[in-house]
This record gives sequence, C-alpha cells and structure tokens, in this order.
Amino acid sequence: MIKITGIYEGELHCTATHEPSGNTLATDAPCDNQGRGAAFSPTDLVATAYATCIATTMALMARKHGHELGLVRYEVTKEMTANPPRSIARLVATFWLPASARSVPDGELERAAHGCPVHRSLHPEVQKEIVFHWES
Repeated sequence: MIKITGIYEGELHCTATHEPSGNTLATDAPCDNQGRGAAFSPTDLVATAYATCIATTMALMARKHGHELGLVRYEVTKEMTANPPRSIARLVATFWLPASARSVPDGELERAAHGCPVHRSLHPEVQKEIVFHWES
C-alpha cells in the first residue's frame, strides 16, 4: 500500500506528497476551467501517468527479454470532452524508440504498452491510442 497525502490550498491549487519518498507535486485547475494553469491539472497527471506507465511497462518487458530499453522519448496529448460533465475523452501517447529496442522480440513492446496498468485502469469510454516510431 502506498500513501499519498495532500492539502487543498485554495484558489483551485493542491499540493500532494508521496509518503514513501517525500516527493511533492502541485496541481492547479486549467485555464479553461477557472484555474491559473500554474501546474499540472489532475487530468494532466492522468495523461502523464498513462505515458510514463507505458514507457515503464515496455522497459520491464525489455528486461524480461534480457535487454535494457535505452532512451525512449514520449509525448502524450489529452483531449477533454466538449460537453459536461468534464472528463478525458482521448489520450494519444507517441513513443520514439531507439534502435536497441529492436532486440526485443517482435510485438512484445506493443503488447506491453497496451497492457500497462494505467491503460487497463482507464474507463472504456476514454479513447486510447499509442503510436510507435522506431529508429533505424
């Protein structure tokens, strides 16, 4: 079990602390929802969790096959629903994989990406897309 504690500081701003490490992060409501956009919004953190979970799960798969994944660059875009209630409508995660990633058996990294815990935890109505670019 992992504990995360936090404080709502007012003005739509929160601070959270990851108890095991002591690391903190701030959230702020986005500009399009009455906030200042001064930090990640809570739904931005979901998008970030989606991309980082995919990267981590692919790295674990590579290790399972005796390889280190190497430097992977990623980008994630988040689209919110147009009509209330607000929710995440679509996430698109794009990954640029190094040539060394080709040493992992064909299809294993893609399967790992689509099976990451965050991907499996998101509501089925959230459209999820993963794009891979392979360096030669």
